Amino acid sequence: MIKETLADLVGIDSVSSRSNAEIVQYLERRCAAIGFVTKRFPYVDEYGLEKINLVALRGANFSGIPDVELALVGHTDTVPYDPNWSEATSLTERDGKLFGRGSCDTKGFIAAALTASANTQINKPLALIFTADEEVGLLGAKQLAQAKAIKARYSIVGEPTSLKPIRAGKGYSLAEVVVKGREAHSAYPALGASAIFRAARLVTRLELIAGDNLKEQLHPAFDPPFTTLNIGLIRGGTAKNVLAGECRFTLEWRPIPTQPSSHVVNLVKAAIADEQGNDPDFECEFSVTRADFGFETAPDSPLISLMEEATGIAAGTVAFGTEAAQMMALGSEPVVIGPGDIREAHRTGEFVPIAELERCADVLKLAIARLCG
Repeated sequence: MIKETLADLVGIDSVSSRSNAEIVQYLERRCAAIGFVTKRFPYVDEYGLEKINLVALRGANFSGIPDVELALVGHTDTVPYDPNWSEATSLTERDGKLFGRGSCDTKGFIAAALTASANTQINKPLALIFTADEEVGLLGAKQLAQAKAIKARYSIVGEPTSLKPIRAGKGYSLAEVVVKGREAHSAYPALGASAIFRAARLVTRLELIAGDNLKEQLHPAFDPPFTTLNIGLIRGGTAKNVLAGECRFTLEWRPIPTQPSSHVVNLVKAAIADEQGNDPDFECEFSVTRADFGFETAPDSPLISLMEEATGIAAGTVAFGTEAAQMMALGSEPVVIGPGDIREAHRTGEFVPIAELERCADVLKLAIARLCG
């Protein structure tokens, strides 16, 4: 049954650039068939497409803000796929693995959640939450958190972790930096000012921040145990013989949960101020475009202990972003777990091991029985 469910899910093309209405319709039917009531939380994305977060409840209703004991959370969207990959939307079984886009990220978890929730006796409210636009910035989960759509005591967030419980994750932040200069013929540099030279001096300062300042505050549960900083994109200038009038770069950082994103913001602003002190004509625009919080659940949380018992694997941490922070904002103690390996996600040939998929359903069924039974 679980393989058939995953085949249905993979067969629905739900890349983030499309509306997820089709997969939501499927999930509504499946949830109704196993005794859940559902409610849509729609919004329109920046391209004018309707996106839908779906919340399904058993043991509770939608009068006021539903308060549930446990929420199982999976995102419905996937990253794009190579059109030449014939298995992308047609689940294929081979060598004990199921191949297809989203098979492990995270339609495998959704299939396991639906399977685990069927024919399960509960005494405390249970929710299934299916989000939109996780792959493009956790946008659906942020919409739910902002709307205070639900309150949960515990949440299990699906991501491919090879069934290792994840109790903490770093945040994720982005900023755009634009350094201004003054164009001039490169034969007469005194007539202008190179934005690239100015940006290079600032980048050197940021490298020092990454290498010194950010390593002063440690969180030993992570690898690496400090906030990391990266400049992944840089561009500037118009021609080889013209002093660049502008240079821009993208700054990314992943803060440990004990450190707010504003810590890096303040360090960058101080570096810019220093450059302006050394060069009164130094002009720089610094715009934070994303500031996602990390999350951390205490290692002695009943949820973490339960997941460690169910899987036989000690809980750990990850440096990549998940929807756990948004679930924490909705009042829950979250854990991240799911079948499949994150290294297999987002690539042609994505797959989930069948044994892990089936084991995930067993783990979720135990969690429902223990927490909601």
